Amino acid sequence: MKGPSRTARIALHFFEEPPISGTRGSGTVFFTGCNLRCVFCQNEALRDGRLGTAMTAESLAKAYLRLQAEGAHNINLVTPAPHVPIIRSSLRLAKEMGLTLPIVYNTNAYEREDTLKLLEGLIDIYLPDFKYVSPLLSKRFSDAEDYAMVAEASISEMLRQVGNLELDENGLAKKGVLIRHLVLPDCVFDTRKVLDCILTLWGNETHISLMSQYTPTPSCTTSPLNRRLTQREYDRAVDYALSLGFSHIYIQDRSSADLSYTPSFFED
Repeated sequence: MKGPSRTARIALHFFEEPPISGTRGSGTVFFTGCNLRCVFCQNEALRDGRLGTAMTAESLAKAYLRLQAEGAHNINLVTPAPHVPIIRSSLRLAKEMGLTLPIVYNTNAYEREDTLKLLEGLIDIYLPDFKYVSPLLSKRFSDAEDYAMVAEASISEMLRQVGNLELDENGLAKKGVLIRHLVLPDCVFDTRKVLDCILTLWGNETHISLMSQYTPTPSCTTSPLNRRLTQREYDRAVDYALSLGFSHIYIQDRSSADLSYTPSFFED
């Protein structure tokens, strides 16, 4: 992306996994623009990248330092893939200006290995999605038939850079990869394939977050995305992960399936 990037919100955020949000919140920078077109996206207004506040590398660096001063546990870059050049510049500048917090790269994992290599040494924690294995689902729901192939390669690169998630003495993430998977209604069969893939490629010591928070948006009017996940579906996903020997699993209460957890954008 050339020129300034745009952001929709820069603020402390308390609704990530416990080692990311901690007690004081994650210093979250929501960028606008996305390279996927997920039909269930809760941040649909941000996808085309035209809305939001224009930010230079210098203004981003100052924003990171403000979040640090407010007590953030980390700097959390959300939907960063289209913004890598300015992110690199802003992080280098912010570190020169006194930024010491861990940097979280919060991504859909649909990105090139070469791009991720440009970030080596700048990112401490990678927080990638692993949405699907099925090409049919990834095409239908995200218009990206090759999603799994791309995500497998990108997550492998993230793990090469920083390894599995490491926590400090307070249980906060300090380095490593935490893979997220959103369990979708009537799609537990693909969740199992995602878990099988993680096991085969990276082993059962991989840290995973199985999310139950799927919430239909107004545009999700057809089955199966027009309803929330059932408790039985989510339990089947968690039970399968446990059966594969995964011991580092973050799980959610189904009360998290509520649009009220989506922050308000374009507000101070």
